[in-house]
Amino acid sequence: MADKIAIMGCGALGSYAAAYLVKNGENVTVIDMWPEHVEMMRRQGLRASGSQGDFTVPVKALHLTDAQGITEPFDYAFVSMKSYDTEWATHFIKRYVKPEGFLVSLQNCWNDPVIGAIVGNDRELGCVASHIEVALWEPGHVNRGGEPGREHGFTVFRVGEQDGRITPRAELIASKMDYIDAAYATDNLWGERWSKLCQNGMGNAISAMSTMGSQEMAQDARARLIRIHLAKEGAQVGLAQGFDVVDINGKPASFWADAEKGDVFEELDDYMSTRGGRVNWLASMAQDVHKGRHSEIDLMNGLICEKGREVGIPTPFNDAIVDAMHAIDNGSVKPDPSLVQSLMNALGR
Repeated sequence: MADKIAIMGCGALGSYAAAYLVKNGENVTVIDMWPEHVEMMRRQGLRASGSQGDFTVPVKALHLTDAQGITEPFDYAFVSMKSYDTEWATHFIKRYVKPEGFLVSLQNCWNDPVIGAIVGNDRELGCVASHIEVALWEPGHVNRGGEPGREHGFTVFRVGEQDGRITPRAELIASKMDYIDAAYATDNLWGERWSKLCQNGMGNAISAMSTMGSQEMAQDARARLIRIHLAKEGAQVGLAQGFDVVDINGKPASFWADAEKGDVFEELDDYMSTRGGRVNWLASMAQDVHKGRHSEIDLMNGLICEKGREVGIPTPFNDAIVDAMHAIDNGSVKPDPSLVQSLMNALGR
């Protein structure tokens, strides 16, 4: 009998995972708080389209209020909420998971300790989704951009235990994620997580504040400079904490950390100018801002700033972009391409 799986939070990544799990015969129930999305999935199924094809699957979709009717507990649940919703969502779903079951953080940022503090670190796994571009612009339809990772030898999903062991359940979840794209069980969750944090931190906020897509950012020398320094600071902070940080955006963390050196910066600048992708993709934070949602800035770049202060690493670029996003989140500033130059001016560049 197939495992009984919950996906708590059916946004872009949760929806994409749900579509492929269902397509491959898994017993999945999705729980979400966007009423129109839930109702569309109930009426017409869940459609996944984009670079991996186009298909629609029937899916069991529940509103938050419907969860009271769950009578059989889940074997495990994915938490795929925005990071600032992690705590309440974990408390919500944990009661519907078997005592011997576990939760999987399929999220950006640094939420494994948050979930572990609620259910126990021994009942939580991390699932890092590296370099996957998905968007949910309309209810019932999730789209993937970019190029399929499997065709290029890139492993998208990395599943790990907090204590670094390779366990049967980590390998189980990796086998499920492999339905979507290449996956493996890792003994380096924290190094994988920090790399992903740096990857998100160097692109999400600048896309959100400027409305620029991936190709536009690659073509703009100012945006490239900001992104390189964001990644430099993130790499320095991660390495100073003692993490075995895996490659960030295809380059070693130690290389990004040396970006102040002229020759390293020039190589990274040339490299970033070629990293626009096949489509002019908006980062997930830009999608959130476009939808009028609060950003994850404090749990993304803000975490790099916080940890930088703890280890004595200055993070002026991350500090500046956090301030810029706070202004967008509180409505005092509207996203606009001109904000790239405003950020440069604030940084004295």
